[in-house]
Amino acid sequence: MTDMPFDDLSSLDDDALMALYANGDPEAARLLTRRLAPIVHAHATRLTGDAAEAEDITQEALLRLWKTAADWRRGEAKVTTWLYRVTANLAADRFRRRRGGSVALDAIPEPEDDRPAPDRVLQDRARARALQEALQTLPDRQRQAVVLRHIEGLANPEIAAIMGLGIEAVESLTARGKRALAQALAGRKNSLGYRDDD
Repeated sequence: MTDMPFDDLSSLDDDALMALYANGDPEAARLLTRRLAPIVHAHATRLTGDAAEAEDITQEALLRLWKTAADWRRGEAKVTTWLYRVTANLAADRFRRRRGGSVALDAIPEPEDDRPAPDRVLQDRARARALQEALQTLPDRQRQAVVLRHIEGLANPEIAAIMGLGIEAVESLTARGKRALAQALAGRKNSLGYRDDD
């Protein structure tokens, strides 16, 4: 089999790249990795609150993707949907193992020249940290639903497919998760710089 140039492959969808990889095309794997690793890592970071764990989860999720490539059934599920599910399962496993331990949070990199005022940066960090801490208090399924809906911006039908639930169950989990987050953060509203009209 002759490999297609990398530029030619970039126009292919994930399913087509999976098929090429399964047939031995290493460029397809490289392109899929470049395309999907950032998505998996961002999702894992949001679910775990730990960049090092997110890196491990990303590697494990992509390894599982490569192992399933030969059996991939095109059109049954989107590759990203499958990866979201695997990532969530891996994160949940790690979270259960470390429950009760401290949660390490990512350091937010310093912005470039056009950065906001230092007090705004500190406030944004405090808000992000508070949200991450509050997310970690939610049950696994609620946390996953809230992250997928309100942080990843996915629609309820796609979340339902990722989580293996009905749409009504997703809506319920999301609503309960939002209420729990609001309750967890209510006492910190003033310290995080929120006004009553926020």
